[in-house]
Order: sequence, then C-alpha cells, then structure tokens
Amino acid sequence: MKKIITALVLVVLVGGLIYILSSNKSKNDQETAIVAERNAEVTVRAEKAKLQVFDTSYKANGNFMPEQEVTISAETPGRINKLLVDEGSRVQKGQVIALVNSDQINVQIQTAEAALATAKADAVRFESAFKTGGVTQQQLDQVRLMLKNAESNLKSARITAADASIKAPINGIINKKHVELGSFVAPGAPLFDLVNVAQLKLRVNVDESHVANLKEGDMIQVKASVLPNDTFQGKVTFIAPKADAALNYPVDLLIANNQDNKLRAGMYGSAIFDGEKDSGTPILLVPRNAFVGSVSSNLVFTIVNGKAVSKKVVAGRNFGDFVEVLEGLKDGETVITSGQINLTENAPVSIIK
Repeated sequence: MKKIITALVLVVLVGGLIYILSSNKSKNDQETAIVAERNAEVTVRAEKAKLQVFDTSYKANGNFMPEQEVTISAETPGRINKLLVDEGSRVQKGQVIALVNSDQINVQIQTAEAALATAKADAVRFESAFKTGGVTQQQLDQVRLMLKNAESNLKSARITAADASIKAPINGIINKKHVELGSFVAPGAPLFDLVNVAQLKLRVNVDESHVANLKEGDMIQVKASVLPNDTFQGKVTFIAPKADAALNYPVDLLIANNQDNKLRAGMYGSAIFDGEKDSGTPILLVPRNAFVGSVSSNLVFTIVNGKAVSKKVVAGRNFGDFVEVLEGLKDGETVITSGQINLTENAPVSIIK
C-alpha cells in the first residue's frame, strides 16, 4: 500500500513538472516571437508632406568678376623710363600709361627717316641717269631695292616706337603694377593688371528646374552681401548648354555698377530667381532628404499602416532644405527622411520620436 502511494506521488510530481516546463516554453516562444517582430522593424525618421505658403524665391550664389580684365605686357625690350599711372589710376582706352626707352627709339626713327630721304634722292638721280645711259639696269634695280629697304626700316622703327608707348587697351582701373621706374623688361613681361568694373559679371549655378524658364536677355534681381540696402539688376548673357557634375547649369549675369562703383570684383553676390511668382500660393513641400539618393531620383518612401511604401513623385522647385512636389503625394502623407538605405518594399518601420 505504501509503495502504491509513493508511486502516485511521484507521478503527480512528474506531471506537474512537465506542465510547468511546457507553460514556460510556450511563454518563451511568445516573447521570442514579439522580440523577433520588433527586431524586424527598421528604425527611421519621418515628417509629413505639408501644403504651405512658402517663399518661393530661389537664390544662387557666386562672386562678382570684372566684365573685362587684361594684363598689359611689354611688346619691345628696354628699360622703363616713364611711369604715367599708379595702382588705382583710372585710364581710358588708348591712353599712354608708360614709356620704354623713348629717347633711343626717337633716334632710331630719325636715323631711318634720314636713310629714307637719302634713298629717295639716290633713286631720283639714278632714274635720270638711266634714261641717258649713265647707269645700268642692274644699278637702277639695286637703288630701287635700297629705297624699299629704307621705307621698311622706317615703318619698323615707327612700330617699335608705338610699342614703346604702352597704351591702355580698355577703359578701367589699374589694379596692379608689376614694374617700377628704371626696370628692364623683355617682350611679354607683365606690366599692369587693368580691370573694368563699370560692369561686372556674376556667374551662378542654377538647377534644372529653374534654368528651364531662363533665356538670354532676362533681367534678374541681384544682391551683394556687403551692400544689403542696394539692389542691382543683372542681364542673363550666357546659359551653359550642358550641366556640371552636380546637374547645375552655369549662368552668367551682366550687372551695371552704380556711379560710385560700390560693387567690386571678388565680392559675394546672390541672384534671386522667381522672386514674385506664386507669392501667397500654398505649395506641397517635403524635406530634401526624403528623396532616395538625390532629388533627381523622384523616389520617396511613405509610411502606410506601419510599413514602408515607395512612391514615384514629380519634384518641382528646389528651395534648399525643402523641395516642391508637383505629383505623387498628398498633404499630410508621412515621408521617411532618414534610414531609407535599410528599407525594402513593405518593410515594417519604427519611427524615432
């Protein structure tokens, strides 16, 4: 009897232990499933697409450059014996700004003129003598050749004299002087840097959504960062036919300086495009980093019922941190702004608050 009771107790204990272990396993499997489900979620950041009134003006930045800029070089070897300008001097086209060995060159011209006069007199005398048989045809030809050589020598001396008078090729301001009085210069040696800032050029890079509406001759508002109270007008003079590596198009604007020439080459400037368009009209915007890869991909991920769903959209204007969406999204839809690299279609996501 005692053995039977002991056996029954052991059976009950073993059955209870098996039940407890089974219950724990079921509970562990449920917890493991929950953890696995959580681990399958991709952590992302997200924002809502918003229909809002936005400053739609597009700014492109660059540096002002002189419309004309030249380095004046020596054309004849010699010593600088007169400097007629200094740095900052305003000059007119054709104005003499320096002289090279002018006394020596004047002597060369006088010598060439005297030689030409002698050659002309000899030519007249030999022409007359040839008619009377006093000289041969060969002697007359030699004198005629000497006359041509004398004419060429005088022309060459006058060209050298003109080259010795260094002249300004454009209107402008002497920006830098490379020589001093008494310096010896060789042909091609730089003498002066001359810039014309009556008009300046501003080169900016414009994205494809804005360059499509531009044409040469358009007038664009221009601002200089150091002159916040002054506004200038720039005329579009060049639009690159090909985009650069960043898919932007170089555009040149020509700006007339004011009377005080406040604008200077090298200053930082901004061209403002579409400043008055769509003023006060709500537009649908999403953060720029919502686009997968780049804006040109036109691909974003939205969140639908806790899952990532890719959508093709049509991007409009680029406003820096925000991009206009013309088609493919609605106001209030949630777009993923970071973590897209880990996403696949319909992947469960968890939003970082």
